Amino acid sequence: MSAAQKASSKHRVAVIGASGYAGAELTRLLARHPGVRLTALGADSAAGKAPEELYPALRGLDLPRFQKMDATAVAAEADFAFLALPHTESLAMAGDLLAKGLKVVDLSGDFRLQDSASYEEFYRHDHGQPGLLKEAVYGLTEIHGRRVAGARLVSNPGCYTTTAILALYPLLKAGLLKPEGIIIDAKSGVSGGGRKLSQAFQFCEVDANFSAYRVAGSHQHIPEIEQELTAAAGAPVRVSFTPHLLPLNRGIFCTSYGALAGDATEADLQACVADFYKGRRFVRALHGGDMPNLRAVVGTNLIEIAVRLDARVSRAVVFSVTDNLIKGAAGQAVQNMNLMLGLPEDAGLDLSALPV
Repeated sequence: MSAAQKASSKHRVAVIGASGYAGAELTRLLARHPGVRLTALGADSAAGKAPEELYPALRGLDLPRFQKMDATAVAAEADFAFLALPHTESLAMAGDLLAKGLKVVDLSGDFRLQDSASYEEFYRHDHGQPGLLKEAVYGLTEIHGRRVAGARLVSNPGCYTTTAILALYPLLKAGLLKPEGIIIDAKSGVSGGGRKLSQAFQFCEVDANFSAYRVAGSHQHIPEIEQELTAAAGAPVRVSFTPHLLPLNRGIFCTSYGALAGDATEADLQACVADFYKGRRFVRALHGGDMPNLRAVVGTNLIEIAVRLDARVSRAVVFSVTDNLIKGAAGQAVQNMNLMLGLPEDAGLDLSALPV
């Protein structure tokens, strides 16, 4: 097969919102993906510019220029689209693209919640797409992979939610934790806040500092976490979730606490997680006294999970780490795309962490 024939046999893919951090990471991953051809990059604010003008790390890749794109323009260039737009901006675009026959992975929070009332409460915006909300599949492939494979619209989970849900889901599913009183204490690098200029994310505010934000039950990821953990537990789960800002570019370290529902040992808890994710390429379940390490996952599509037992208070302590821009965003989106297009789940995601 000639080079031209190989190129024409690949799936044509567009990224809308490609100038943001998650969009740029998607661009980097898709440019090297063996099964797709990146044909369009939508970014109104950067229209006409080459991607390397915003991100020098993209130099040397054969990429289209940023352009302003509506659904008609996207459909003319691609068969599959990623929406890496701010929350509330994917609502109309997703419906328009689906109507034109494209499959879509949305990286915003617009289709993550099954309950439109929860969406309107936490995102302070009318949803207006109840049919699509019902149709969208929540894109944690380790849990919903079969449904993802048959979906037209997949809602890519948030970075905090991915890191917390994957850690707690097996233990709640097995009935080893009580559904009440779960505490999630999570810390993220600054890139989790997006590329838009904000005083809170400026160097002088973040460097050598550590702060909590959106505290006391106000963060928009709370209903997303509770929705999935409730499904795992088979009973209502309410969590106390507090996010923090780390003086790092990327990475999430999450520590979750849950009361034991019985008399499980630490070995039982660790075996539960390891067995649940056995054979899953992107989950690394740690044993014994090994602890997750941010440097082991930054730059990869991996999550590391470790469980320890605080026997004195009969509580499991679950540690989990991810790269918020890859497993928490772009890498997970590619993982979803792979299943939706019938490609190997790990295609384009053979990424190694930097040793130092």
